[in-house]
Amino acid sequence: MRESNTTRAGERRSGGRSAARSAGRSRVRAERRRRLRRTALALVCAAGAAGVAMALLQQDPPSDKGGAQAALRPSPARPAPSLPSLPGRSGASPSAGGPSAPATDPGRASRSDVPRSGPGTFTAAGVSAGKHGKGPARRYRVEVEDGSGVDADQAAREVDAVLANERGWIRDDRYGFQLSAQGPVDFTVRIATPQTTDRLCEVTTPELVGETNCSVGHTVVVNLKRWQQGSPQFDGPVSEYRALIINHEVGHEIGRGHETCPGRGKPAPAMMQQLRGLQGCKANAWPYDRSGKYLSGPAVP
Repeated sequence: MRESNTTRAGERRSGGRSAARSAGRSRVRAERRRRLRRTALALVCAAGAAGVAMALLQQDPPSDKGGAQAALRPSPARPAPSLPSLPGRSGASPSAGGPSAPATDPGRASRSDVPRSGPGTFTAAGVSAGKHGKGPARRYRVEVEDGSGVDADQAAREVDAVLANERGWIRDDRYGFQLSAQGPVDFTVRIATPQTTDRLCEVTTPELVGETNCSVGHTVVVNLKRWQQGSPQFDGPVSEYRALIINHEVGHEIGRGHETCPGRGKPAPAMMQQLRGLQGCKANAWPYDRSGKYLSGPAVP
């Protein structure tokens, strides 16, 4: 009888443990189902929010309201600040600061194509040309800094074409020019990297470092950056900007001083520091117009 009671008690304990285990497994399964439902609900909500966001982004921004869409629009470009004159150098010509213009002109080099510095040694062009102009010939040579990537002979031909142009200084019978590869010369045109230009022009003003051309002594120093890229403030192809550099700096070589705008809508004189601002004038690279009229302006004291 005792054995039978003991057996029944053991069976009751065993059944209780089985029931407990079964209840525990049921709670685990129920918890798993709740987690799965929460996860599925979160995914549905996220997908719905993403769909709403995509729909909003695809809508055209309202024309009369600002907000997030207005913040996405690019801000209008600000004009580059004008640069002051190079102190102590009558021939210094500040150029435009700030980022260089996009290379839309086939002749315009990108920023990465223009070396910042070079060895400071130069190679002279090996080409010569006949005399241009009725005045006494000023003989000149063209030199290009080594490693600049500019062909000296090609650069010399471009300079010769500018000084031979009837809109240039030879329109005045007092002036004449002749490109010479050999012998003594009256002045030299040097195309130099920005760092070498700063040294030759003795540039110390922070705003002008790496940006300017100049005429010092009997040397016209052309900044490679300006020669290759032109300027974002000059309205015209890079070839016209090169003409402005040569006409302006050779103008100093022949004794011309700075001039300013003669009036709104008129061509800016070649001796005007146009890249400091046109003051209402139109950009112009040449001392004379096609009819032979000198494009002058009031002298700058």
